[in-house]
Amino acid sequence: MEYQKMYLILFQAITDTLEALEQDNKTVAKCALLNAQLQTEAYYMEQAAL
Repeated sequence: MEYQKMYLILFQAITDTLEALEQDNKTVAKCALLNAQLQTEAYYMEQAAL
C-alpha cells in the first residue's frame, strides 16, 4: 500500500486547515479536514481491494 499518497493528502489538508484557522474561517478548516478524511479512506479502501 502506498502510504505516501495518504500522507500527502493529510499533510496538505493540515496546511490548508492552519491557513483557514489563521483567517478565523472554521468552516473551511472543517471542510479541509473532512475532505482529507474522505479521500484517504477511499484510497485506502481501493488499495485494500487490490
